[in-house]
Amino acid sequence: MTPTDAESRARLDPFAAPRRAHGVLLVDFEGEPIPMILGHREVRKAARDWETFSSDAPCRVPIPAETNVRSVRQLPIEADPPLHKAARDLLKPFFMRPAKPEYVERIDALVGRLIEPLLGEPEVEIVRGFALPLQSLALTHLLGMPEAAAEEWIGWGIHVFHDGDDSAEKGSVLDRYIRGQIAAAASDPADDLFGAMTRMELNGQPLTTDEMVGIANLTFAGGRDTVITAVSAIIAYFAANRPALEWLCEDPKRIAFAVEEFVRVTSPLTHIGRVCPRPTTVGPHAVAADARVSLCWASANFDETVFDAPEEIRLDRMPNPHLGFGSGHHNCLGAAQARAILRSLIRQLGEQTSTITILEQEREEERFGAIRREVGFRLLRVNMQPR
Repeated sequence: MTPTDAESRARLDPFAAPRRAHGVLLVDFEGEPIPMILGHREVRKAARDWETFSSDAPCRVPIPAETNVRSVRQLPIEADPPLHKAARDLLKPFFMRPAKPEYVERIDALVGRLIEPLLGEPEVEIVRGFALPLQSLALTHLLGMPEAAAEEWIGWGIHVFHDGDDSAEKGSVLDRYIRGQIAAAASDPADDLFGAMTRMELNGQPLTTDEMVGIANLTFAGGRDTVITAVSAIIAYFAANRPALEWLCEDPKRIAFAVEEFVRVTSPLTHIGRVCPRPTTVGPHAVAADARVSLCWASANFDETVFDAPEEIRLDRMPNPHLGFGSGHHNCLGAAQARAILRSLIRQLGEQTSTITILEQEREEERFGAIRREVGFRLLRVNMQPR
């Protein structure tokens, strides 16, 4: 699909002008001026240079900072090497489960089970009515927990910290839940993530309670709204582009390429922060010691020096070196889970639906100074007709 006018292209790539002009955009975030690195090569370079652009900054890697909603370091994302790798290696047995065929079958069954009751209904709301339950229920499979556990998680909303005006209280709810699960696992450890953490060692020492809380905090907060955003965007796209869905399903091998293109174009996580341990410069901007910079994945994914016609959605794009799952040693640990969900979703939309019609939609947006970026939906009502 090719955008038909300049306005459509600007919605897809709102960072184009500053990226081409200077490669950096200085934006005020709650009184803190932060230069956003916009170019693909520059973002990748910064992501690898942890000594200049550090992640060893509890609660300050997200932008805005989360100092008011949590008190623990999220592991492994808020750590530099070698701690980052040591913490990440502990979690690989869980987060690599989507590579196993039997796990993919379970996700397929879940997606099919959730789509089926929507078919033929006059209208269904996708964001909270389908994508949120799908993300939460799929997470129970990843963590080895019963699906019933997702009922509480769904109640936390699209983002466990920022869904509504009660961010601090929502952070407290998540913290209490996690600490309760850790306490229960300490007395009766199961084979789920919480039980496994009671047996883990980091650098030769058992995990502390705060380290366990930090791991679980990231597990529940990271990737939540991003998966929901991608699911909703895919459904909206195929509502308007049914022939593309039929084409993909003619050869299911095409679906994997399509998922990568959707991740590139939607870039569900716009950017992420890094803290500079010592003074440096980013483009024309001086950055003081302990100040932050932003790695803008969403801009990098539309860099015309890397992607041919980046404003075009090419479901067979190859190569596709997108940064939708991050870059460098902090490449998203949950990427395999997201891919499993999105691949199954596309295939089953093709198999189970004959039409998808958008009835009502409200786009979500983020602001970066004068720049406005549309990302996902606040509301998406559709009608799905069965095959």
